[in-house]
Amino acid sequence: MSDHINELFDEDGNLIGALLTAEAWTAVKPVVLAKLGLAEVARPEVMPEPTDDWETLKEYWDFPYPVDTDVACEHCGNATDDWAADDPRKFRLTAANLAGLVSFQCQNCQAKVVKKHFKDTITTECTPFRDDKVRSKEGRY
Repeated sequence: MSDHINELFDEDGNLIGALLTAEAWTAVKPVVLAKLGLAEVARPEVMPEPTDDWETLKEYWDFPYPVDTDVACEHCGNATDDWAADDPRKFRLTAANLAGLVSFQCQNCQAKVVKKHFKDTITTECTPFRDDKVRSKEGRY
């Protein structure tokens, strides 16, 4: 049909749905929701920290080094020895998983700090905040 819309058909050729690109969905979303009588669910501006995921990672910690809680931002110099103990927080936990991937948001410059815990080492990546992101192309879970 177009580069923005892919129609989906069942085995008998009946139209059962359509896939829209992010750009197309952004353009038609308000109209579609209004036609279907649906209200858009407001998302909180700040998602809660996934502290349960952090606790699970600590519970199953099997790295040969102790749990590390230090976080540092390469872009603005913000740093802490224990992110969870800071009040107010210098870094917000944004993700943690059992594989050892933990990410934070610097509360000073909004940069993303990612700590990757490997068997014998920890690597850290720091990505500066970009205000010019295309919000319709962000992953939402």
